[in-house]
Amino acid sequence: MSTVPITKHGAELLKEELHRLKTKDRPAVINAISEARAQGDLSENAEYDAAKERQSFIEGRIAELEGKLSAAQIIDPKTLDAEGRIVFASTVDLEDLESGQKVTYQIVGEDEADLKELKVSITSPIARALIGKYAGDVVEVNAPSGIREYEVLEVRYV
Repeated sequence: MSTVPITKHGAELLKEELHRLKTKDRPAVINAISEARAQGDLSENAEYDAAKERQSFIEGRIAELEGKLSAAQIIDPKTLDAEGRIVFASTVDLEDLESGQKVTYQIVGEDEADLKELKVSITSPIARALIGKYAGDVVEVNAPSGIREYEVLEVRYV
């Protein structure tokens, strides 16, 4: 099985979700199923059906998280020494050469990507274009809106 890169913070979030599912959500749904069972006829019991469906979702998510964590290659950006090169988990300051707008992105794994938090997936067009570049380089990104040019202002490992 191949490893999947994830930042230390992303792995911690997945572990927290897994812990919550196992310690809070799973026992709560088991309790809801037993309460629904106590009401009698299960063939027309909507509470029972809803609780069983919720249990199925929770068990599936637990299995998914355990699989992701077992295949994870956890990378702490603070321990990286890429000598100023953009690598996975780097935080990059960019300037759009057309508009002059400045933006900062962190390159993360697919599961932790969130554009609202300025975290882009390693598989995104911008991350693929940035990997291996240095501060001062100009990067062409084939974005959905067309080709964009960015200048790399700074590369940080935070």
